[in-house]
Parts: sequence; C-alpha cells; structure tokens
Amino acid sequence: MPIPSAVHDLVPEAQTWRREIHQNPELLYDVELTAKYVADRLSAFGCDEVQTSIGRTGVVGVIRGAKGSSGRAIGLRADMDALPIEEATNLPYRSRNPGKMHACGHDGHTAMLLGAARRLAQTRNFAGNAVVIFQPAEEGGGGAKAMIDDGLMDRFGVEEVYGMHNWPALPVGSFMLRKGPLLAAADVITIALEGRGGHAAMTHQGVDPVVAGAEIVLALQTIASRNVDPLDACVVSVTQFHAGTADNIIPQSAWLNGTVRTLKPGTRDMVERRIREIVAGLASAMGAEARVEYRRNYPPTVNHPAQTDFAAAVARKVAGESRVDTDAVPVMGAEDFSFMLEARPGAFIFLGNGDSAKLHHPSYDFNDAALPYGMSYWVELVETALAP
Repeated sequence: MPIPSAVHDLVPEAQTWRREIHQNPELLYDVELTAKYVADRLSAFGCDEVQTSIGRTGVVGVIRGAKGSSGRAIGLRADMDALPIEEATNLPYRSRNPGKMHACGHDGHTAMLLGAARRLAQTRNFAGNAVVIFQPAEEGGGGAKAMIDDGLMDRFGVEEVYGMHNWPALPVGSFMLRKGPLLAAADVITIALEGRGGHAAMTHQGVDPVVAGAEIVLALQTIASRNVDPLDACVVSVTQFHAGTADNIIPQSAWLNGTVRTLKPGTRDMVERRIREIVAGLASAMGAEARVEYRRNYPPTVNHPAQTDFAAAVARKVAGESRVDTDAVPVMGAEDFSFMLEARPGAFIFLGNGDSAKLHHPSYDFNDAALPYGMSYWVELVETALAP
C-alpha cells in the first residue's frame, strides 16, 4: 500500500527532529538533553504516560487506544545514543559536539518513533497500549538491559517487543529480517601476559611476552577455521596489542584485547574454552604467565518465529511483497535489543538507508527519505497487532 498521506505530512517535522538530534549527539547513558527532547515531544503529543529516568536515562511513552481496552501492550524501541567519532561531513546540521557523532542512525530511529507516536496519539485506532521505548547506551553500554532491570517490561505490561535499525546499501523503502539469529553475540577478551624483561641483545636471559603474544594472536585465528563448523559463523579478532617502551628493551609484560562474535550458544561456549586453552598452552610453552578475562557482553539477537512472520507481513503492507527479504544473511555485528528479545517475544528488522556511507563511518548520515517508511511500519504494526 502507498505511504498514507497523513504520515507523509509528518515527514518535514520528523526531519527537523532528526537533524536537531543529529546536531547534539550524546554518548551512552549521558543522553539527558536527548531524553528531555523526546519526553517533551511525547508530552506535547498527548501521550497518556511519559516516564523518564528508566534504566538511568531511558524514556517511555504509553498511548492508549480508543477502540477498547484489550489488556495488551506492544513495545516499540528506538535508541538515542551517538558514537565517539569526529564527524567528517559538511552538512548544515553536522555535530556541534567535537568527537561525538550520530554515525549509526540513532537520530533517525528516534525521529521515526517520535513520528509514529504522534500519529498513534492522534488516531488511537487500536485496542490496548502502544509503549514507545527510547533507550540510552546501545553502543556498548547495554542500555536495553538497564531498562529491563529497571522493570520496563513488567511496569508497562509489554507482551511483545519490536525493534528497527537502518541498513546502508539496502534500498530506501525496503526491509529485511529473518527468523532466529539475525545479529551476533559480542564478547570481549583481554589477555595479560607476564614474561621476564631484559636487554634486547640478550634474549636468552628473558622471556619475551611480545613473541608469546604474537604466537597467541596467530593461534587464535585457527578457532574459526579449525574448531567451528564451516556452516556456522564465528569471528575472533585481536584488535589491540600493547607492549614495550624502547627498541632495546624486552618488556616485562604485554596486553592484548579483542572481540568474539558468534551466533549460537554452543559455539560461544566452545570459543571461550578454546581461547583459554590456547592462551594457557602457548604461554606455558614459552615460559610466560597468562591471564584471560572473557566478558560476555551482548547475547545474539534472536528473532522469534511467529513475531518475525508478523513483522514481515506488516513490512509487506508498507513496502510491497518484493521489497521485504525474509531470509536476510545474519550480521556479525551486535545489538543490545537482544536483551529485550530474551525478555519478551518479538522481532528486529532492518530498514533500507540507500546508498550511504556505512554504519560507524565519519561520513555516515541517516537518509531522511527512509523516515516515512519507518513511521508507517510502526503505525501499521500497532494498529494490526492491537486491532479490536
């Protein structure tokens, strides 16, 4: 179906919201100004409840339908935080905050959910409650979990929850999703190596943690290639290696840091075990001591089957049959919406951002042409799920 004219009429205002948020990026939980911006607008729209400071700086709005009280509540989630990146665009609405930028489109996500909230508050053409969730700290801070721990689902009676993220290279007006794992678990590894420092010309008198670390980096790459089923997916990346202070000194210690990405719980367990075994074995073989810290961060984002079918049907109403891919290839990036999908049934969907710079790139910008599709998706989802 075509985008409703009433939604098209909201686009200029939603674009203004998006660009104002883009100009004022905030990081992690420090999104007080953005949260106030959101809460003020939800109140102005006439939301029945507007609650702030949920999960520290999260905002929740409740819109009650006018078609009776079904007792059901559907949650819709957007993220508000930006990234610690220096913006490299010359846009008139570029970031005013040095070293901070909306390089992942959370400004667009927030604007689309605000537009949907405005429309739903105007029409109330549903039975039950639409719960609009604006969360902080998606970019590594686990803001979704913080909101859940603060009672999000129970306080607002959320039965199902849905999320959406823009996707560069996917054409504007298109959607993609899949049942099961859509995004990966993201874990953090830290490896501390202790050798025996000394003169770089007298290597036989020391234990070189740099060489031990180099062997470990190479060996860790065999986990994906030799321990994981070729039809499964796994990434082990060492992204930091710190050691030494001078060219003629063998350092006493070295420190490595990296990330692990997996889609399946069993693979996640196996990778952690193999990392510990490889590090311990190689360090011992080279006379060094090692300590591994493995921190499980975001779980995989796993879409529930029935809710995925429902989300796909809604997307088809908005974009048409040919513009909805229900067999999207899983992405090894991560999303803390995964915590919400562990707490309640739901689905996460990608929305086309067109030919733009990639996510987390200093030249990225959310494509405002996607605004009406995102807003229509949210409105249609609520009105269909909570039809009287």
